[in-house]
Amino acid sequence: MTGPFLTRDGSSWEPQYLTCIDAVTCIGCGRCFKVCSRQGMRLHGVDELGEIFEVSEDDDLDDQLNRMIMVVHQPGRCLGCGDCARVCPKNCQTHVGASRVDH
Repeated sequence: MTGPFLTRDGSSWEPQYLTCIDAVTCIGCGRCFKVCSRQGMRLHGVDELGEIFEVSEDDDLDDQLNRMIMVVHQPGRCLGCGDCARVCPKNCQTHVGASRVDH
């Protein structure tokens, strides 16, 4: 996909796609997940060694889990609206303009 990108009224606009979330900075608050209508992100666990792993509601991770973080699970679902970036308290997301994203 290449520009020009336009809004419904013809104004110039370029989607900014979520490409990554910094695992060191993310606090796993889930605010980005809550505002995303496309479910492109998912919570993952981080163990004491810093290894990132998938978790499910059924997992008993008391001895493994050090903290939770959000990860980009399905990047192709992103619409580039930027809602996730607006609610992130840690500014830990990287967004790239649609004209610069490899498809």
